[in-house]
Amino acid sequence: MTERDAEDSSSVMLRPDPRHRMPGRGAWLHPTPECFELAVRRKAFGRALRLQAAVDVSAVARHLGTHHP
Repeated sequence: MTERDAEDSSSVMLRPDPRHRMPGRGAWLHPTPECFELAVRRKAFGRALRLQAAVDVSAVARHLGTHHP
């Protein structure tokens, strides 16, 4: 469901890709707020995407209609 977009070497912004058209490595996510919150708590995005950088999940939260600080 998400696709990563590197803003710089220290931060990565996740972007929703509901049409599955964006290039690059992606991570699947059930489109529910509960699954999203669990993935954030477990830092699953970083592991799934093999990232060492901080992950910004705000765009995915907006896409799901979930509030995330």
